[in-house]
Amino acid sequence: MATQILIKGQGLLADFVQDQLSESFIVKRQKSIVEEVPEDTKLVLVLHDAWHPSVHQQAEERFRSMGIPWFRGFVLFGEGIIGPFVHPNKPGCSRCADLRRMIAGADSQEMWELQMGMAAKESAMRDAWASRLGLSQMATLICDEVQRFFQRQTSYLEEKVFITNLRTLTNSSHLFLPDPLCPICSQLPDDTPDIAQIRLKSSPKIPASGYRCRSMDELKEGLVRDYLDHRTGIMNRKIQDFTLPFADVIVNMPLFGADEGVAGRSNSYEMSELTAILEGLERYCGLGPKGKRTVVRESYQQLENQALNPTRVGLHDKEQYEKPHFPFKLFQPDIPINWVWGYSFLQERPILVPELLAYYSLGYGEGFVYETSNGCAVGGSLEEAIFHAIMEVVERDSFLLTWYAQLPLPRIDLSSAGDKELQLMVNRVHEVAGYDLHLYNSTMEHGIPSVWGLAKNRKTKGLNLICAGGANPDPVRAIKSTIYELAGMMSRHDKKLEESRQKYEGMLKDPFAVRTMEDHGLLYGLPEAEEHLNFLLHDQRPLRTFAEEFKQPPINNDLKDDLQDILNRFRRLNLEVIVVDQTSPITERNGLFCVKVLIPGMLPMTFGHHLTRVKGLERVLRVPMQLGFMKEPLSYEQLNPNPHPFP
Repeated sequence: MATQILIKGQGLLADFVQDQLSESFIVKRQKSIVEEVPEDTKLVLVLHDAWHPSVHQQAEERFRSMGIPWFRGFVLFGEGIIGPFVHPNKPGCSRCADLRRMIAGADSQEMWELQMGMAAKESAMRDAWASRLGLSQMATLICDEVQRFFQRQTSYLEEKVFITNLRTLTNSSHLFLPDPLCPICSQLPDDTPDIAQIRLKSSPKIPASGYRCRSMDELKEGLVRDYLDHRTGIMNRKIQDFTLPFADVIVNMPLFGADEGVAGRSNSYEMSELTAILEGLERYCGLGPKGKRTVVRESYQQLENQALNPTRVGLHDKEQYEKPHFPFKLFQPDIPINWVWGYSFLQERPILVPELLAYYSLGYGEGFVYETSNGCAVGGSLEEAIFHAIMEVVERDSFLLTWYAQLPLPRIDLSSAGDKELQLMVNRVHEVAGYDLHLYNSTMEHGIPSVWGLAKNRKTKGLNLICAGGANPDPVRAIKSTIYELAGMMSRHDKKLEESRQKYEGMLKDPFAVRTMEDHGLLYGLPEAEEHLNFLLHDQRPLRTFAEEFKQPPINNDLKDDLQDILNRFRRLNLEVIVVDQTSPITERNGLFCVKVLIPGMLPMTFGHHLTRVKGLERVLRVPMQLGFMKEPLSYEQLNPNPHPFP
């Protein structure tokens, strides 16, 4: 008779499973992973009373090549772990599950090293908590999954692992997402110009949602289910901050050796949590290529006719490049670097972009500039993602251009908007947080409404000034977004400023001591730094109304039309909009797209005063005159020498 189930492994867990399954199935048992697999084996179980990662890796390679499904059960640090169910032709293997579990766990780097040390041992002793009762319970769960397989039912271990606490005998199920870069099961295509081609499609807007094509109600189930899990999630925990004026939720995205918090702010904690998860997905996709494999590595000299000239995006000061420990080197057009394909709407063709500009975690080693997440956005359609990525580029550019040129922007009378929610937001910030809001029209030559926001503390304690920016075809939405950003800094860093006051006072004397994103915001929490913003605060001109400063936003039912209008504005100014699609299988499963937008000539946001990038971007010199703030173009020497206050 043909073998139906093959058990590979030894120990009590394998014994218990064999005993139970033998009553209903033809079961064969082997101790070693390298023994010959019987013909017609339908399912393989790899079972041990300890953890044997090298055995699991061999199982992945062997059973995948043979086309046989399998799953595992093992014990590690007082926990019984079952799964995942591995299909030979699908992403989502045991390595992916282990990676997610490691990264989401506490002390991930140390735990990884410890477990790798354990894996190197020839034999691992049974875990002290691996009792007969606990292993028997695991065996029952395993046998239930086997029954489902032979009854042609979907396994509960599809992209999931069961974890049994062998101390308490409680069980939990945890979804993990396949690693797009997994060397075992990944199925990513090579990056090609054909993949980069973009043809805008209709993207009908949701009524009353502004510039979105999918509602949070539609997305919320998949966002929480797929991305937030404390044991295996891309994001593993959330924190609700009840001290701020609005509903603020920070979701933690664990990385090896570090954690990164991403925030969502709105008028409800549910909405803020979902927004934070979307922000986390944007960050995840922007860390490095996860949707296609980079295959082009060549010098700019060899690719000049089909590639973006890297010097067009702004460089660091020459003096910085010459410093001995500066992390970046001057761009050399004859040295090979990695390139990815993007799409230029100005040239209407695919274009090669340096990988280190398309993904912001790259840049050290062979990098020539510091690149952030500036211009990254996630959306319910490609058009939505591109739209909001452009808005972020515009927001940061108008903020920095205002700062470097010290533009005396017109201040806006917020009460003139006639928007009840906006007025309630202003009142709440005033009464709950104790800040006065100053909003300025920072719209640049392209005409896309942009605002600079400044919150001035009325109390004697806490950050004195907080700054932020926003951009949106609807200026009211731009201002609301800016207020949410300002509110996120209120009270959060007050204690840190007081504890490190001397450090930040030193930054007033030495601007190059400003090294991190946090430094930029906290420096202007000092009352002594307020004089650097006198070009805005000491303007005695009367307030301007919305009607005086802004045109009515266009009324379109399709986001494609809004996007086309914006692209036409940039085309008339000969500003090139380049889109790199960062979408990965992680976001595709819920119909979400992620992009990075580069607009050469516009000012990129940087953090760390030594990493400022303005050289080569002559627009910062010309636009102030075009807008009527200056009588003649500026020189680089006239630009504001102080660190910007964007937090």
